[in-house]
Amino acid sequence: MKEIKLEKKKNGSELVLETLASLGIETIFGYPGGAVLPLYDAIYSFKGIRHILARHEQGALHEAEGFAKSTGKLGVALVTSGPGATNAITGIADGMGDSVPMLVFTGQVATPGIGKDAFQEADIIGVTMPITKYNYQIRDVADIPRIVTEAVHIATTGRPGPVVIDLPRDIAAKQTDFYYDPSLNLPSYQPTVEPNGLQVKKILQQLRKAKKPLIIAGGGANYAGAAKELQAFAERYNIPVVSTLLSLGVMPADHPLSLGMGGMHGSYASNMALTQCDFMINFGSRFADRLTGNPATFAKNAVVAHIDIDPAEIGKVVKTQIPVVGDAKKALELLLSFETVSTRHEDWTEQVLANKKKAPFGYDFDDKVIKPQHAIETIGRLTKGEAIVVTDVGQHQMWVAQYYPFKKERQIITSGGLGTMGFGIPAAIGAKLANPDKEVILFVGDGGFQMTNQELAILNGYGVPIKVVLVNNHSLGMVRQWQESFYNEHRSESTFDDEPNFQLLAEAYGLAHYKFSDPQSLEEDLQVILENKPMLIEVTISNREHVYPMVPSGKANNEMLGVRFNA
Repeated sequence: MKEIKLEKKKNGSELVLETLASLGIETIFGYPGGAVLPLYDAIYSFKGIRHILARHEQGALHEAEGFAKSTGKLGVALVTSGPGATNAITGIADGMGDSVPMLVFTGQVATPGIGKDAFQEADIIGVTMPITKYNYQIRDVADIPRIVTEAVHIATTGRPGPVVIDLPRDIAAKQTDFYYDPSLNLPSYQPTVEPNGLQVKKILQQLRKAKKPLIIAGGGANYAGAAKELQAFAERYNIPVVSTLLSLGVMPADHPLSLGMGGMHGSYASNMALTQCDFMINFGSRFADRLTGNPATFAKNAVVAHIDIDPAEIGKVVKTQIPVVGDAKKALELLLSFETVSTRHEDWTEQVLANKKKAPFGYDFDDKVIKPQHAIETIGRLTKGEAIVVTDVGQHQMWVAQYYPFKKERQIITSGGLGTMGFGIPAAIGAKLANPDKEVILFVGDGGFQMTNQELAILNGYGVPIKVVLVNNHSLGMVRQWQESFYNEHRSESTFDDEPNFQLLAEAYGLAHYKFSDPQSLEEDLQVILENKPMLIEVTISNREHVYPMVPSGKANNEMLGVRFNA
């Protein structure tokens, strides 16, 4: 391995920061501790990388996720050994589930203490192996530039995902006068980006025969930046489009061919189309269970084309007749480059679009209590559907997916695969720090709010004017909904009778704060959201409100509960 001489000796921590800076990294989210003191000492005097001090390691990870999800850039987090690293596990697993490009540095005890139960030691390599794309433990200071360069490349290419670098304290402090050549040489890691042209042509051949074609826009289409191409393909062939939670905005909500979100809390039009189609073209969705319902009943009569950059996802859940491994945007570009084929499905598209009018999302206005759907619709109008919208997890997440008028890529920042409560506040902070010129609105429930609200301390300290909309039903809404629907209304430990005064909590953090409970004045009250300052807006809603439609677990997508049909 080629050695590169340094003009003067540098320690491992300096090499870490210099390598990151050379790779374009400008922001790190972290929390210090004993094993990473050498790194923090280097950060003290290093110019060019901004460090954001989280208030908990899980917060640092979700902040890195929000930064990455909203931009497509690498999110970087730094935590100490032992409990610092184990506190980061949830964020790492969340990033793995949603294919988020992340680099996580975990401190480690000095190499002589590894494997000897040293103070604050944890086998983070073993712990994170199932929830990372790859991980490293550095044992030679000269290896740092090579390993960091490889880690960034692995995290950001192919199907993105988190990579962990475990850095022993003595390696971080050790000096060296050379390092190994960091040029990339990874013969065993060669992700397929360019789709096979012959396989792509099969999609058009099948489309020529199809009478009921349907497009699924998945998170992969969102991450690939394929909105323009996907819309053009749908429009060229007049094909309806179902979105997944992680792709909302790729097909604008107001587009005539958009059916909205499909799956468990998806629209009637989407779920009926998923059930009845005879040709399904999936761009970048992994066929998650929340989309498919019971896989045995999913799209039973459809030929399936699955375009995905991760070959392991193709055929994993749904039998696939036309597999295409590659980048969703490149596949769409190729499809659009071929001569247009003739199709015969006008009646189908007309029928599917008629279902949008037949059974749209809907709710009854109540003049006594605020409906969460009303609040979200109002905020959608006030922000003209252009805000970056972050959610926590639960009922409010689904109402946002149904009622906010998404129109752009990377506009929704949410925890999809892992469904992590507590994701919202830190992810919104990361998204705003990455996009200082864009409006960032966070919707969070009172359950998730209480998990990571310590991160609110960052808002004034770093000048982060996010708008936190706390949808408060004094309960774990989605848990309670399932208990009321399927467990004989046994609300076992799912209601909060001892919540703090959230207004005083916001005041303690120096935030502007408002509490609204009157539906009659809500439109006027919510105008405050347009002010450019960090704030908490608490909206009180009924603790009996349910999210509908709903596909019960194990049922087919056409077995929806709570569908509202127009007269």
